[in-house]
Amino acid sequence: MKNSKAPAAKRFFHHALRKAFSVFPRPLRFAVYRSFVDCDPSPDQRLVLKIAQTKEELEACFRLLHDAYVGSGFMRPDPSGMRINIYHALPTTTTLCAKFDGEVVGTISLIRESVFGFPLQSIFDLTEIRANQGRIAEVSALAVHPKFRNTGGSILFPLMKFMYEYCTHFFDTRHLVIAVNPNRIEMYESLLLFERLTENSVEDYDFANGAPAIGASLDLHVAPEALKQIYNKKPSHKNLYLYFVRTRLPNIVMPGRRYFITNDPVMTPDLLDYFFNQRTQTFQNLREREKGLLHSIYNLPEYQQVLPTVFSASNFPVRQRMHPRYSLKCPGSFSVTSAEKTEVYELLVVELSDEGFLAHTKERLPLNVRGETRVQLGRKEKSITTAIVIHGKRKDSHGVYGFKLIESDLPWRKLVGALQSGAIREDLDSASHFLPD
Repeated sequence: MKNSKAPAAKRFFHHALRKAFSVFPRPLRFAVYRSFVDCDPSPDQRLVLKIAQTKEELEACFRLLHDAYVGSGFMRPDPSGMRINIYHALPTTTTLCAKFDGEVVGTISLIRESVFGFPLQSIFDLTEIRANQGRIAEVSALAVHPKFRNTGGSILFPLMKFMYEYCTHFFDTRHLVIAVNPNRIEMYESLLLFERLTENSVEDYDFANGAPAIGASLDLHVAPEALKQIYNKKPSHKNLYLYFVRTRLPNIVMPGRRYFITNDPVMTPDLLDYFFNQRTQTFQNLREREKGLLHSIYNLPEYQQVLPTVFSASNFPVRQRMHPRYSLKCPGSFSVTSAEKTEVYELLVVELSDEGFLAHTKERLPLNVRGETRVQLGRKEKSITTAIVIHGKRKDSHGVYGFKLIESDLPWRKLVGALQSGAIREDLDSASHFLPD
């Protein structure tokens, strides 16, 4: 009887503390949160932070997340013992993990916007964020092993730093968005400087078993200066500006990429089948439209074999792109030669397919003209082809243009083939401990 009453008593005590704390002025509450910061710039060497890529790592992350969500009342126990959703199946989602002595002790998932969107966009207004350009990613599925929850952030802070660096340097993300329980929102506001979204609170958030949620966002372009203003005069072990922006943790293992892609897909056909068909019924529980979207993402025969059947397939392909597009960030140029001169326009290629690409540029490009394109696909791979500007739009000094290739060259075809086949995953095995230049 004594043991059964202990958890209830502990919850009551914590609730009473939160209620008493809430009457303090907001600046004082934030100061208290910041006083608890203890970020070690030299963590234990047994701690490794990396992308979860193997079946064992992913399963350990999903189990850790399941136990944390069940313990918090955010989900009912699942027979699989794992918390998995459709977003974990997508190539635009990356699951990060913290391992201590080889055991997964922390995890967080980053869900970048795709044809599936992301969980919180159905209930929070993102209009203001979209007006500032830049890709959006939802921070989701955060969990830390119970034995490390009372260690002063020894796992949480390194995991957050890993998230910050990965999004800034590898994931081509400007805006982070979150949906968190009202009891935890001030931690994100005070420590990481998240700002609440326009629709402040949702009483019934389906993605967390109906628990209330508050949405918030962080602009990574302005975060360094904002962190500097708050933390600049604090000692190093409490200075999150130095920790996130200046410090380099040797414990972080970044992906070693051959190409300048912005995703790190890890799901093979076998992994998709194991997690979403065998261990859970995630695929079978999808709506018809979602099944169709999944087929449009994984359109190779070996993937199609493990995806759910689409009964309305005769109608769905009409709305799909004929040639799948892939996200990347490659510098390039477009040269147009006339009888009088040659004009060279600088490009940043952000999407690619086997027949064309999408590029950003600060210059105004002429439409329906043919020119030479030079695109640096990776550190050693360069494509030189001929293309036509087929459409474009501008906002202020920023332009987005679509190009159609006249004929692709070998480096272009090799990259598209690697992306289509999933061979790009092999880059994760040659991971690096360093950030790009």
